[in-house]
Amino acid sequence: MSIQIIPLSEGVFTIGHDKIFHPFDHQKHVLHERAVGSLLVEIQPFLVQLNGLNILFDTGLGFKLPDGTLQLHKNLLDHGISPNDIHQVILSHLHKDHAGGISYINELGIHTLSFPNAMYYVSQLEFEYALQKGPSSYILEDFALLKNSHQVEWLSTKGKIGEAIIYEEDGGHCPHHTSFLLQANNESVFYGGDVVPQLKQLKIKYIAKYDYDGKRSMELRQAYAHKGQEANWKFLFYHDVKHPFAIL
Repeated sequence: MSIQIIPLSEGVFTIGHDKIFHPFDHQKHVLHERAVGSLLVEIQPFLVQLNGLNILFDTGLGFKLPDGTLQLHKNLLDHGISPNDIHQVILSHLHKDHAGGISYINELGIHTLSFPNAMYYVSQLEFEYALQKGPSSYILEDFALLKNSHQVEWLSTKGKIGEAIIYEEDGGHCPHHTSFLLQANNESVFYGGDVVPQLKQLKIKYIAKYDYDGKRSMELRQAYAHKGQEANWKFLFYHDVKHPFAIL
């Protein structure tokens, strides 16, 4: 059975120097009317179905709909997947637009993990760094519940999750950013989080001011693009408003 990929778009946003995500509607809004330097980005976690597992890559902004439902839960339910059916939640890093849906306040007013039956996979060094760094890129209450949870497997700098997922800390976007390569059934799927957030960044040399180490991120993208072309990887793009995934 092939690897199934389901993008779980939370919408398009602009983000500027204030690091606040402002919803953007192409029918209503004009980009140049936003603050100078605003970036146009998709927020797009991914559900990957592999060998009977429902695997979630990153968790979005954690926004709720008017009825109080977590948007990420609604997006999954729209595809026939209950939050209870998620087996693994894999996190590239803990910035607020990737970690916002790790936990939520439920209908009883209890702060709880969003996926009660899932194991969460996150870099231990990233978690410790995020606790130390704090706002504005990190919102501690989004992920603080992980600290003493039995539902966490702390990732080292490189290794494997199960038999099909290879991970490695690559840094660049933040000091302990981690990327993932899924290999099964003669397919390869690469998720590079915010080191490889958009298709266009694989095609041009691009140093982003928002990266912790922009030069390293650029070099990583060039290396990943080269490897991906050679091995026919399918890339997942968390922030691409047009291309959720692509093969180079």
